[in-house]
Amino acid sequence: MTDRNLTMLTDFYEFTMANGYLKNGLADRIAYFDMFFRRIPDKGGYAIMAGVEQLCNYLNNLTFTDEDIEYLKSKGCFCEEFLEYIRNFKFECDVWAIPEGTPVFPGEPLVTVRGPVMQAQFIETMVLLTINHQSLIATKSSRIVRAANGRAVMEFGSRRAQGADGAVLGARAAYIAGASGTACVLSDRQYGVPAVGTMAHSWVQMFDSEYEAFKAYATVYPDSCVLLVDTYNVLRSGVPNAIKMAKEVLEPMGKRLKGVRIDSGDIAYLSKRTREMLDEAGMQDCMITASNSLDEHLIRDLIAQGACIDSFGIGERLITSKSEPVFGGVYKLAALEDKQGNIIPKIKVSENVEKITTPHFKQVWRLTNHEDGKYIADVLTLRDEIIDTSKPYTIFDPTHTWKKRTLIDFDAQPLLVPLFEKGKLVYDLPDIETIRKNCREKTAMLWSEVVRFENPHPYYVDLSQKLWDIKRELLEKY
Repeated sequence: MTDRNLTMLTDFYEFTMANGYLKNGLADRIAYFDMFFRRIPDKGGYAIMAGVEQLCNYLNNLTFTDEDIEYLKSKGCFCEEFLEYIRNFKFECDVWAIPEGTPVFPGEPLVTVRGPVMQAQFIETMVLLTINHQSLIATKSSRIVRAANGRAVMEFGSRRAQGADGAVLGARAAYIAGASGTACVLSDRQYGVPAVGTMAHSWVQMFDSEYEAFKAYATVYPDSCVLLVDTYNVLRSGVPNAIKMAKEVLEPMGKRLKGVRIDSGDIAYLSKRTREMLDEAGMQDCMITASNSLDEHLIRDLIAQGACIDSFGIGERLITSKSEPVFGGVYKLAALEDKQGNIIPKIKVSENVEKITTPHFKQVWRLTNHEDGKYIADVLTLRDEIIDTSKPYTIFDPTHTWKKRTLIDFDAQPLLVPLFEKGKLVYDLPDIETIRKNCREKTAMLWSEVVRFENPHPYYVDLSQKLWDIKRELLEKY
């Protein structure tokens, strides 16, 4: 996935605008763009940042081939000066992002880009594509993992994903947010997401009897034998044959049946009866896995019904985020620089309050309570502002400004870290286990009220006084 040239994976209007900027003498004008999202999928309380590694790979390999130049020339709408610029293209932007695995919230910049407007505008499509997709799947995975309440969640959705990248990178995002593994082999080979899986119904159907199918599989894989028990009938056939095979084949070898999987039917009822049958046979250590179009809501219902399930295999509803398959991130101009290097804030105004942007070159600060180690709020500030934790600090709701709170005994950490400086990669990409650990630890620092499934408490994303004043002045101006 990293060896492909994706430079031309962009919207056509990025080229038409770039050509227009050049024709109007704006090619070198320094612009600031923010990528952010407006609403959390599934009416949740938080989202999970993902996709930074793929964004870095894309930006680090931006180059136009001769074939690209010929294609653009064939369109007949680009000047020779622009085609020459593309031919000698060199990425020169500064880029910042919030690290992968970090809980994030509406309105705060996930990625900020500073550089010549032609370049900063051009990368919009891939910034959105990479961050939107993986953040969506990571967010969905986090919800499902929380619903499982300590039981393993395996990503089983490759065959239902939207294309190859959807499968491979979706599995990566799911693992970041807590899934224990994936059915996708390429995601294991490429990104280190543990590949798991045993058999399909076709394996059972290939043999003269279910028992012979189980025996054949156990003979090949005696140390990791998990059997699919719903090909014919879970309770009358599948589980009895699994127990019989375990007693006659595995146990004489000194091995144990690792587990059984139920993929259809009334899973709550079937899992409880299966557990009883396994326990009566002295197989208390045999695990039960459930699959079949599950999501966080069905998992919670199964657990509430007392289902005896040790792990879940989740397919289409995870890999496509079926309940809400759009993350909705946007990429908006936040500021320009004049010839002297002064920052000129820019704002997008709308009658839809949600679509009004926050101007200027910004930093995102996360405030943490020393007493309980939980996050208090995030604060957007001007980039050169510093939150001094040695002094009381007052935060306020940027919409209902009379809602204020003065903090003491707290910590403040900036979230946006540099990825590129003048087009050069300066970020040490962490391995996937480090990202996964970061996600687990940071999500645990959210209030329980924020992570609940029904009507989560809104997490506070406030503006510093200076930033709020600038935004208010621009709103009054326009």
